[in-house]
Amino acid sequence: EVQLVESGGGLVQPGGSLRLSCAASGFRLSDDVMSWVRQAPGKGLEWVSSIYRSGTTSYAESAKGRFTISRDNAKSTLYLQLTSLKTEDSAMYYCSKDGSRGQGTQVTVSS
Repeated sequence: EVQLVESGGGLVQPGGSLRLSCAASGFRLSDDVMSWVRQAPGKGLEWVSSIYRSGTTSYAESAKGRFTISRDNAKSTLYLQLTSLKTEDSAMYYCSKDGSRGQGTQVTVSS
């Protein structure tokens, strides 16, 4: 059974940083494309970033240069490093595999 458990969110000031984690179980992390998506209140789900089996990464325009996706296969954990955060980055962040998501972790950027 695939399980995804996100953590690391919180309240941060504009310009601040956070590192999100996603503990994965039930499959081998390195064998699948893993993604981060987010959903702000009243808005639809937005793709943020993906990491592929090869280790290649891709980012939404809004995330390029500020966010970094990575994984630790030994720990079966996916990460998303968030830097230079903006108020518009406030959202529930989810890690995703084949459309499945965890419960999410809330990121709030506010002064």
